[in-house]
Amino acid sequence: MNTITSTNFNFPGQKSVYKGKVREVYNINDEILVMIATDRLSAFDVVMPKGIPFKGQMLNQIATKFMQLTDDIVPNWLIATPDPNVAIGHLCTPFKVEMVIRGYLSGHAAREYNAGKRILCGVDLPEGLKENDKFPEPIITPTTKADFGVHDEDISKEAILENGIVSPEDYAVLEQYTRALFQRGSEIAASRGLILVDTKYEFGKTKDGKIVLIDEIHTPDSSRYFYADGYQERQDRGEAQKQLSKEFVRQWLIANGFQGKEGQQIPEMSEEYIASVSERYIELYENIIGEKFVKADIHNIEKRIFDNVMTYLK
Repeated sequence: MNTITSTNFNFPGQKSVYKGKVREVYNINDEILVMIATDRLSAFDVVMPKGIPFKGQMLNQIATKFMQLTDDIVPNWLIATPDPNVAIGHLCTPFKVEMVIRGYLSGHAAREYNAGKRILCGVDLPEGLKENDKFPEPIITPTTKADFGVHDEDISKEAILENGIVSPEDYAVLEQYTRALFQRGSEIAASRGLILVDTKYEFGKTKDGKIVLIDEIHTPDSSRYFYADGYQERQDRGEAQKQLSKEFVRQWLIANGFQGKEGQQIPEMSEEYIASVSERYIELYENIIGEKFVKADIHNIEKRIFDNVMTYLK
C-alpha cells in the first residue's frame, strides 16, 4: 500500500525543514510552520524501515481534534489543517523538554520500578505497587528533548531549573498546563470507556512570548490508553491490561529481540504484520475519537499534500 515516509517539498517562502522521528516541519517566512505527519513508525527512539498505511493521517487528525477540545484551557499553535496529514500553525521556539505525565505505573515507569528504582525524575514512587496500578496522584516525569536518532533522557524538575533549561516562571506554566490537559484528556477518555494512562506534551513560545501547546496531543504514539471495562478485575488477577497504544509494537519488537540497543537488528516486518499494525491504529483512532475513520485518497499522497498546502498558502 502507498505510504509517505519522507518528503522533499519546496514551498514559497520556505526557510528551512526539520525532520523529526515522525513529522517533517517546514518553516515558511519565519512566521508559520507546515507540519506533515508521515507514516513513519518510531519505537525505542528508532525509526522502523517501513511505513504504516494511514498512520500519519490518524495521528494528525487525533492531535487536531484534541487541540480543538482543549483550546479553552491551554492555548495551542494550530491555525489550520488543509490536508489529512498536515497541520499549519504559528512558528514557535520549542522548550527543550517533553512534559511526561503518568497516572499509572506502566511502560517505562514500570520497567524502572521493577528494576528496583523508587525515584523517577526526582519523584518518589510509593512502595508496594504492581505494574499498571494507579498512582495516588498523577506524577510529572520530564524528559530531555533529543535530536533525531538520539534517545530522550529522564530528567528531574530540579535539574531542569538548575541547568537553566527552562526558567522557574515558565516551568510553573508548563506544569500547570500539563496537569490541566491530562485532566481534560482523562475526562474525554472516560466518556469513551477508556483510561488515559500516561502521555507527553510539548510546548513552545510564540514570537510574542506566549507559551502554547505544540506537536501531537493524546495520540497513540504519545499516550497510553487502557480499556476501563475490566481494568480492576485484570489488576486483581495480575493479568496484563487491554490497552490502546503503541505498546503492542514495542512488545512485538522486544519479543523479536529488539529494544533499540546498540548492536541489535530491527526485525523484518512482513506486509501482513504492517497491515495488522495499520488496522490496530485504525482501531485506536476510532476508540479514542469516537468516530469512524475515513481513509484519505492515497493514490498519490505527495501530490495531494503538496497541492493542498499550496492552495492554503495562496
